[in-house]
Amino acid sequence: MHSPLPVFALLFNAFVWGLTWWPFRHMFDAGLHPLWATAVMYAMVLTGLLLFRPGILRQIRDNPGLWVLALSSGLNNVAFNWAITIGDVVRVILLFYLMPAWAILLAWKVLGERPTPTAIARLLLAFCGVFLVIWPKDGGLARLFAALSLADWLALFGGFMFAFTNVTLRRMHRTPGQARMFSMFGGCMLTALAAAFVGGQFGLVPQFPAPNATWVTTAVLLAMTLAVGNWALQYGASRLAASVTAVVMLSEVAFASVSSVLLGAAQLDTRSLLGGALILMAAAWSAWPRKVKAPPASASHS
Repeated sequence: MHSPLPVFALLFNAFVWGLTWWPFRHMFDAGLHPLWATAVMYAMVLTGLLLFRPGILRQIRDNPGLWVLALSSGLNNVAFNWAITIGDVVRVILLFYLMPAWAILLAWKVLGERPTPTAIARLLLAFCGVFLVIWPKDGGLARLFAALSLADWLALFGGFMFAFTNVTLRRMHRTPGQARMFSMFGGCMLTALAAAFVGGQFGLVPQFPAPNATWVTTAVLLAMTLAVGNWALQYGASRLAASVTAVVMLSEVAFASVSSVLLGAAQLDTRSLLGGALILMAAAWSAWPRKVKAPPASASHS
């Protein structure tokens, strides 16, 4: 009899990420922009990793390709955290989960994996869903791009970088796992700091605020929770088939959708529901078991 613990571990990780929008908004209301929040939290996590695994830095030095992984996962995480803080949570999550469609195109260009007719069908299904989600209520192709908000663009870009992170991880599957994890967390911190600085120059991001009990406490608790969630992901993904992991992780959409609607951070209409259904069908279809050698487990949000 197989133990249910790996599945529960993945569900816990999905639950954590499905509810991260709330503490990010809580910190934002307390004066801490999500870019600064991302940098602060991952600085805490990195400090803990260095205390327990000081040899990680040598592994990073011996694998210069990890800098690519750091950049992609950093951009993915920054875009996602910013988007769920300022946008409609359900809309952001759905646009972000266009990731499997981006992965088909990236695997073709980066890994040389030519897409099959089935993969192209999944791609078209996912993009049809996206068009339903983002199509303006008053219609018209000319109004489409004007109707996209900053949160929408961040969600689409974050999903693309999430796919690029997955492809990069597949190329670097022989690199030690703890080195990959450290580079991903480090990339999240450095990219958030750089984006906060650049955004501040253009007036998009306020200066780092004075510490207050609200955002400091929230940041510490969320950093600890994300660290436990990442451990749960590593535990579950290492014991289950990649296809099973991918399907279970789709529960993040349900956790985020239900919590945000109940707390008034998102709205659901018929078109969003239909578009979301198509996007999730494409994602689940991409995770359907095939008679090929399973690739290494995919990445989380870092």
